[in-house]
Amino acid sequence: MKNFMINGVTMKINVDEYILNTLREDITSEDVSTNAVMPEDRQGRADLICKQDGIICGLDIFKRTFELLDSSSRFEAYFKDGDRVHKGDLLGVIYGDIKAILSGERTGLNYLQRMSGIATITKEYAKELEGYKTTLLDTRKTTPNMRPFEKYAVTVGGGTNHRYNLSDGVLLKDNHIGAAGSITKAIEMARAYAPFVRKIEIETETLEQVQEALDAGADIIMLDNMDNDTMRKAVEMINGKAQTECSGNVTKARLKEIAEIGVDFVSCGALTHSAPIMDVSLKNLKPIE
Repeated sequence: MKNFMINGVTMKINVDEYILNTLREDITSEDVSTNAVMPEDRQGRADLICKQDGIICGLDIFKRTFELLDSSSRFEAYFKDGDRVHKGDLLGVIYGDIKAILSGERTGLNYLQRMSGIATITKEYAKELEGYKTTLLDTRKTTPNMRPFEKYAVTVGGGTNHRYNLSDGVLLKDNHIGAAGSITKAIEMARAYAPFVRKIEIETETLEQVQEALDAGADIIMLDNMDNDTMRKAVEMINGKAQTECSGNVTKARLKEIAEIGVDFVSCGALTHSAPIMDVSLKNLKPIE
């Protein structure tokens, strides 16, 4: 799923169903408005215009939306994912059946706006960590049925993906610890169950829990909702015996402070759950004579 932007088979088997389900949500039987004004097939074109500054992301998904409605459609892109764009830029031109352009407009723009918004905020957060060893991670706090698109947008913005889903890695959080009975027991059970190639990450909230995680042999210790002083002490205690991840209450303003403490990773749910969309419009639809 992580390579879903590759054209061809990978895109079709991993992404088409997501896009088709979104189109089905928007068109249950027919597009009444479009069919009323365009009763016959006719070729046309429309301009994709940027309405605010940011990082563009999702151009292949925008293109694919129209291809699924009209296999003869063609999108001529003037930028590529990851490019910085500005208000007023002509991002590209979509050509195809006017009915397909009208019916796919909202779905295509929804993907493009959401993904570009995430790439833009991620770029801003990642800039705060330039020059530090700390890696910026996303989380699983994604929009339902949008995870592959949102995770990809994070990478376009300069962030790194944490585990993709629950099958992707072992992360024992407070409720897992509660279910197992203790940090030590949770790690022991995970070691016995998970394949040996899997690293074990465990969440801690106090220095006592950090010490228990170290004694139990955790590979990665998450420092959750710790203030800077406590986090600094935790990193000193760990002293390279495990990797460290800071999580919880991570804001853009705190990133430099967190990086200076020396954690290996910082995860931030805001990259996906709080990113505003980037405004993009499809304009100037015209028939092609």
